[in-house]
Amino acid sequence: MTDKTYDAIVVGARCAGAPTAMLLARQGHRVLLLDRAHFPSDTVSTHLIHPPGLAALDRWGLLDRVTAGDLPMIHTYSFDLGPLVLAGSPAGHGFPGSYAPRRTVLDKILVDAAAEAGAEVREGFSVEELVHGDEAADDTVAGVRGREHDGPRVTERARVVIGADGAHSFLARSVGAAAYAEKPKLQSSYYTYWSGLDFDGFEAFLRPDRAFAGWPTNDGLTLLICGWPMREFEEHRTDPEGEYLATVALAPALAERIASATRVERFVGTAVPNYFRTPYGPGWALVGDAGYLKDFITAQGIQDAFQDAELCARAVDETLTGRRPYEEAMREYQEARDGRVREMYEFTADFACLDPPTPEMLQMFGAIARQQETMDGFARVVAGVTAPSEFFSDPALTAPAG
Repeated sequence: MTDKTYDAIVVGARCAGAPTAMLLARQGHRVLLLDRAHFPSDTVSTHLIHPPGLAALDRWGLLDRVTAGDLPMIHTYSFDLGPLVLAGSPAGHGFPGSYAPRRTVLDKILVDAAAEAGAEVREGFSVEELVHGDEAADDTVAGVRGREHDGPRVTERARVVIGADGAHSFLARSVGAAAYAEKPKLQSSYYTYWSGLDFDGFEAFLRPDRAFAGWPTNDGLTLLICGWPMREFEEHRTDPEGEYLATVALAPALAERIASATRVERFVGTAVPNYFRTPYGPGWALVGDAGYLKDFITAQGIQDAFQDAELCARAVDETLTGRRPYEEAMREYQEARDGRVREMYEFTADFACLDPPTPEMLQMFGAIARQQETMDGFARVVAGVTAPSEFFSDPALTAPAG
């Protein structure tokens, strides 16, 4: 057992945990940041950062680091529906487009920024147990026990332990964080990286029971992801590459481009549940995917993690400094988080079902395609810049063509 007591221990050092630790450390708190991984390292992610996420990086003074080098900006989002294509700009929050940095790049920058802010960072550290209050009946989380690889087991204590340890959060499971507004896994997707497959922007293709999309990233590579409904998961799990290529073949022009490109990495498959979890309790809090997760089809995860980190760090700071009671500050954190993402949660779930569009939807898409302004508006909805209710309430989108 060490002789230190921290203000906060953050478990998980990627897109939610590292910024939370950084922000708390910048506010003068003693922070311990833990992760099983070493950095730089990769993780399953589509790693697209829309303008709201870029705005957070800019506020933190990290945007230039993330976008340095050969990372191209993505100025256009296009949606090929077969009969028509919607192509618009996702510009917002002062940014004309988006970026998609590899997680090997992004996460290392975030971890380094936390360390520079004064957080103590321990990589390769596995949390094995939570520490509770001294009284037998006290369920307040007061720290963690764990070890670095084969090192000795240590106990670290803190006034609050923050779980940023993803969908399978050890902290959330250990404290029994209640889930609500749950939806099942809706689609199964596989992605890989290609060389010689040039995408000028974000290109998505929607076909019956299929969605596939690609966008450029570091090192001249392009990520291309293909998805099908969860009900087909078992059917395709033994040959995901075959189904991936069959899906791409639904867009013949894209299939021709793939034929002349080179796959440079293995296929990675994923499917995620959709849920909210109560993000706080006595001595603990959740941030990022540990507290809220939705399907990746709208690629909101990184900017959600960033914005959650700001909300959570603000609430924790208010309690550590005694400006507000813990329960009050954390309840407001939960309400602000849920209020910010609820519409996109439902929009994303509807999108991820991969149901064929109804005649009414086709009429609406036709209306969107009539003007560049409305195509830009649709792109901004997918990017999380504009609320779905704000965009789709326009009566012109349901009016017949004149």
